Amino acid sequence: MDAQVIHEKLVARFGDQVLSADLEAASPFAVVATDTIAEVAAFCKEDPDLAFDNLMCLSGVDYPGEDPPRMEVVYHLLSYTHHHTFALKVHVARENPAVPTVEGVWGVANFHERECWDMFGIVFTGHSDMRRILLPDDWDGFPLRKDWEDPDYYNGLHVKPTEQMADRALAGEQIGVGPFDFQPPNAHVDEKE
Repeated sequence: MDAQVIHEKLVARFGDQVLSADLEAASPFAVVATDTIAEVAAFCKEDPDLAFDNLMCLSGVDYPGEDPPRMEVVYHLLSYTHHHTFALKVHVARENPAVPTVEGVWGVANFHERECWDMFGIVFTGHSDMRRILLPDDWDGFPLRKDWEDPDYYNGLHVKPTEQMADRALAGEQIGVGPFDFQPPNAHVDEKE
C-alpha cells in the first residue's frame, strides 16, 4: 500500500485530526492531533489493510527557532504483513511538553518513550514507568534539546571539555583513544600461518 492510500485511510477515519502530511518525503508522514495519537496508533496497528505491527523507532525533535517554539515526536511504523512503512508525527509546545503514551499499542514504546523523555523532556502521559533510561536518575536537564549546555561539574567531577580539549578534537585529533586501540587485538599473531 502506498503512502497516498495510507493517508486517505487515516483521513477517512480521523478527519480533521489529521492536520497535514508530506507523502513525497523520503519517509512519508502525516501530522496528527497530539491528543489522538494513541487512537490513531491503535487504528494503524489493528486495521487489516494497514497492519502496522512494528513501531520501529520513536524520536523526539526540537525546533526552538519555530514561531512558536515547538517539539515533535515522530513514530516510524512498519507492517511485516504488507511490507510498507509510514510515519506519524505530533507537535507539542517546548514548555511542559506532553503526549499520550502508545505503550498500550506497541510494548516497545515503553523504552522509546523513556529515551525520548530522558533526552528531550517530553512526558508521555499514562506511561507505566516514566523514568530515566540512559542518564543517571539525578541528572539535571535534557541533553538533546538545542539549548542544552554541558554542565561544568557532575557529582563533584569536572565533566565539561576544556577549551584545549575542544581545540584538539576540532583539529582532528582522536581524543580519548588509547595507545592500544590502534592495533587489532590479535596483531601479534601471524595470519599467514
